[in-house]
Amino acid sequence: MQLELTADRPGRRTISPFRELGAYEALWDNVKATFKSIADQFARRPAALPSDFVKPETAEEYAASVNSRFRESEIGPFGVRVHGAAEYPPRLRDAKHPVELLYFQGWWDLVNSRSVAVVGSREPSDEGKARTRRIVKALVEDDFTVVSGLAAGIDTAAHTAAIDNEGRTIAVIGTPLSHVYPKTNSDLQKRIAENYLLISQVPLLRYERQDYRRNRLFFPERNKTMSALTEATIIVEAGETSGTLIQARAALEQGRKLFILDSCFQNPKLTWPAKFEMQGAVRVRTYDDVRRHLST
Repeated sequence: MQLELTADRPGRRTISPFRELGAYEALWDNVKATFKSIADQFARRPAALPSDFVKPETAEEYAASVNSRFRESEIGPFGVRVHGAAEYPPRLRDAKHPVELLYFQGWWDLVNSRSVAVVGSREPSDEGKARTRRIVKALVEDDFTVVSGLAAGIDTAAHTAAIDNEGRTIAVIGTPLSHVYPKTNSDLQKRIAENYLLISQVPLLRYERQDYRRNRLFFPERNKTMSALTEATIIVEAGETSGTLIQARAALEQGRKLFILDSCFQNPKLTWPAKFEMQGAVRVRTYDDVRRHLST
């Protein structure tokens, strides 16, 4: 395992990423643990680290287990970012239940670039995929990093278009680094991890030990993190019950810009576009609508 160098925390001890990783995993090894319950725990002690809640020997044990599982999975070098250390993105604290630790592979400095999330349906129309390619091409030309969730459909189209146009991309996934969903994106996930940036907030041991049906709950939580990480979210295409709408709500709650393509408004079966527009979302008829709002 390759972890980033320890970072000094002003007024506190040196942070050990290895120990904090293990403590984070240990906190999640409570069947009642959720992102909300863990966030509430830290809200009561704002300066705390994961290791403040876990015995050192327990943290070391959990960290060794995760390290072993990652090594068995042959995912290659990875790192972690811990709230309180210098390279943890402060804007993640805008989330309602901010995460305390992120796993990552790749080029971490991409989180400091201007970035926009492009998301939507897992079963998009052909025109939806074409719209994704066009808008991603324009974002790349304007030097934005394109962020998405590596799901099937619009997410895959967004990452692929960014790479094809020689841009930058970040994938915020709903599984641990060592898992892939959907399996068909295995090569794409590996390419992003090696050449761009792959991020996960999902605790490995909890994910592997619990009933697989409960793991679906990690996906909407990563949407909230994706929104907080970026300065705007663009929705290309989504149904009335799409998980994409969770990110839409999070974007508005976090003070991020929310863009909805005009084609969504043209679908008479959808009520959500108008509702979000009333709450402050921007209706996108041409890419200039995006450019104008991102320039302010």
